[in-house]
Amino acid sequence: MSDASAGTRLHKPPPTTEQKAWLARLAQISPVIEEHSDRAEHERRMPARVFEALRNSGVPRMWVSKDFGGEQVSIETGVVVLEALARLDASVAWQMGVQGAIGRLSDYLPEDSARELFKNNTQLVVGGVKPFGQAEPVDGGYILQGEWSFASGIAHAGWLACMAFLTVDGKPVIDADGPDIRVPFIPISKAEQLDTWYTIGLRGTGSNNYRVAPTFVPAELTITKAQMQHAPAERLSRAYAISYYNFGPFTVAPIAVGIAQDALSSFKAMAGKKVPASGKTTLAASHTVQEKLGRAEMLVYSAHLLLMEAARQATLFGETGSDSLAALIRLTGATVAEKTIEAVNIVYELAGSSSIYTTSRLDRCFRDIHSATKHIALSSSHFEMAGQYLLGGELQMRR
Repeated sequence: MSDASAGTRLHKPPPTTEQKAWLARLAQISPVIEEHSDRAEHERRMPARVFEALRNSGVPRMWVSKDFGGEQVSIETGVVVLEALARLDASVAWQMGVQGAIGRLSDYLPEDSARELFKNNTQLVVGGVKPFGQAEPVDGGYILQGEWSFASGIAHAGWLACMAFLTVDGKPVIDADGPDIRVPFIPISKAEQLDTWYTIGLRGTGSNNYRVAPTFVPAELTITKAQMQHAPAERLSRAYAISYYNFGPFTVAPIAVGIAQDALSSFKAMAGKKVPASGKTTLAASHTVQEKLGRAEMLVYSAHLLLMEAARQATLFGETGSDSLAALIRLTGATVAEKTIEAVNIVYELAGSSSIYTTSRLDRCFRDIHSATKHIALSSSHFEMAGQYLLGGELQMRR
């Protein structure tokens, strides 16, 4: 397994005590992840042995309150863990990143509900946090129905989050801020899983669609999107004083960094051995390769530093930073995506024809980085939206 330095010869601050402990946990389970990586890619889902190893190590609940059975690690430590997992297998890291995001909803749920979903339930909690369904209010709760996509890790899920439009007589409820949106949670047994995950990258995530026929959901198993836009209400069990949407980029951006770190390490291992066709020296001896690799290395190094600094700011000012913090975090996510894509593209091109085979590690890095960075938290649209805010306008998610 890659160590904390991610294979770079550039100086980096040493990991904290907490980070060392978590990297040691990953070192214990890395042989299982590596052994099943190709199988996961082929079967388009995480093998049971990998899930069990992750669960036993505490990774799926690392960003959940200790009161709800989680580990409650620092945001910075979670970033380091996801980067390290992505260097091993980006699909595994992606599913654990999703768990980090969904786990944050535990701070918004009533405490008894949060314990039921995240402490008593030993499976994953996955689902759709885009409003594709309908939630019709009835006595004691809602009638939920709809179809959702991108349920990463659904093969090992016990519960599903199902963001839906609140409707009355089938028509969306609109208030001053737009559609009223709720997030009901249902047991996996209430949903029909659909085999839809045929993709370029992140193939091992099993991010299938699922469909829910009209189903009753108690009110205590729901939260609102309006709640998610602010830090959770203060209570002793609260893990993090930061909004769901400001936390979100820290669950996906580290995976892009880890993929790029993997690509650089894989290329450097190749460059010392490969002599291009009709060439006389290895790639590593080429001045052009040396110059381009230096640029790629700094792109990834700076992406990591930006992400860690944003995590530090989020920890310090998550509850008080308001739009100024949100703009910083969104710009960081978009910048990390740009830098890591560019770095992977550089080494993919430098490797020549070696990178085009599915047996090549660079092939997988190329496919995975161009899939991971499609997430809205890493979208280039954040440059425009943050720019509008910096010029005195409103900070919007998208126009």
